[in-house]
Amino acid sequence: MRRFFPPYVYNPITFLGTGLAGLSFGLIIFLTILEFLSTDTKPYMGIITFIILPGFLLIGIFLLIFGMLRERRRLEKGLLRKRRFMVIDLNDPNQRRMITLFSIGTILLLFMSAFGSYKAYEYSDSDEFCGEMCHKVMAPEYTAYLSSPHSRVGCVTCHIGSGATWFVRAKISGAYQVYSVLFNKYSKPIPTPVHNLRPAAGTCEQCHSPQHFFSSIKREFTYYLYDEKNTKSSLNMLLKIGGGNSEYGRAEGIHWHMNIDNKIEYIHSDEIRDEIPWVKQTNSDGSVKIYKKRNYKGDISKLPEENLRTMDCIDCHNRPSHIFHPADKSVNLSMSLGKIDETLPYIKSLAVNALEENYSTKENGIDSIAFTIADFYSDNYPSVAEEKNENIAQAIKEIQKIYDRNFFPSMKVSWRGFPNHISHLYDSGCFRCHDGEHFTDDGEMIRRNCNLCHTIISQNTSDGRKLVSLSGIDFVHPENLGTDVKDLICVECHARN
Repeated sequence: MRRFFPPYVYNPITFLGTGLAGLSFGLIIFLTILEFLSTDTKPYMGIITFIILPGFLLIGIFLLIFGMLRERRRLEKGLLRKRRFMVIDLNDPNQRRMITLFSIGTILLLFMSAFGSYKAYEYSDSDEFCGEMCHKVMAPEYTAYLSSPHSRVGCVTCHIGSGATWFVRAKISGAYQVYSVLFNKYSKPIPTPVHNLRPAAGTCEQCHSPQHFFSSIKREFTYYLYDEKNTKSSLNMLLKIGGGNSEYGRAEGIHWHMNIDNKIEYIHSDEIRDEIPWVKQTNSDGSVKIYKKRNYKGDISKLPEENLRTMDCIDCHNRPSHIFHPADKSVNLSMSLGKIDETLPYIKSLAVNALEENYSTKENGIDSIAFTIADFYSDNYPSVAEEKNENIAQAIKEIQKIYDRNFFPSMKVSWRGFPNHISHLYDSGCFRCHDGEHFTDDGEMIRRNCNLCHTIISQNTSDGRKLVSLSGIDFVHPENLGTDVKDLICVECHARN
């Protein structure tokens, strides 16, 4: 029989390598065409196509070459290979029966393997895979995600997305994460920010368009003091979210930073991007302003190159899906919605203190919250404990729910471990730059003016006054601080840490 290749090509190892390489290459071509024609992005399809299958392709090529080299050495030593092939005779009933059974079994095996592989791939693309496979480690993030505004956006959409480059980056990072989980080397809590997260243009802006933000939205906030009467105050403000495109409204307000005509760059000096000593503003006309923090004691030129960022959505919305709410804020909301009876003496103080206590386990925390609140009223307000027994039980249930949603002792997770830059009450947020400390060389300051981003149109103060003005009023702090709040920064008192 005529042979088209040298003798050393004809050996079992080379045949095996050729088959593996050919199968892998064929699947790569098939899946590439499938992804190209598909209207839906399948992130894990890219991982299989660009990472897993190329690995098998390389193994096949290695076996192919190794088999040829090994066979050449055998031939040089005079070791000849007997090439006798099995003779198949379909006239033999036994062989015919065996071949029939083998063919049916092979077809069933291929079908079951294809079906099983597809279901495994489908599961690996699910949120349950991301959140529940490593349940203890990812329980805080998954719990927060399920009740977030992005609970219907798949984990892989933001954390991986489409494109081979980001697949590779995410999986290199993920390889160490798998090792960390297997050998209990992971951090508690899981650190943020995620440095290998793809830019907002490839995630957030696939649904939200900064070019079309405009106008203002009305927000209402209700606060309760820590006194016996849980003194109540509230305010209404207009949040100026406009700034994307002047054709839809005034290009100003919060999303002015995201105006396509403007470019904001900054350098951060710490891991969580809380301290920003340098800001560069490039305007639509090409003019540039550079602001430096005058009381920064470090050397900006010695900061790592990767600390330079172009501002995008995630620089303010850094907790878009995994939000752990402060105890104070959560209790205020539950009280304003009537889920916690605001007439219960000291319930605001009692609830926040119970939530912020350091418990060894979640179960211990939930049980302790119930005992703490029930014992407080039975010991100090027995008449209230008797008359409002159901209200106290409902309050306990709601406070336990807040704890279960936001506190995870086993992973050392609470709202205090994660900066949230979307405002300026519990973290520096806006005041990272708008702190009255950033100046250009000629003395121009980044403005520290509350009305740049919001206007308070009404406020019910803690002393019973109702202040209203559509043009805006000055904020009155619920407690008398003995000084003008304009001279203070919220985080100085309400600091996360």
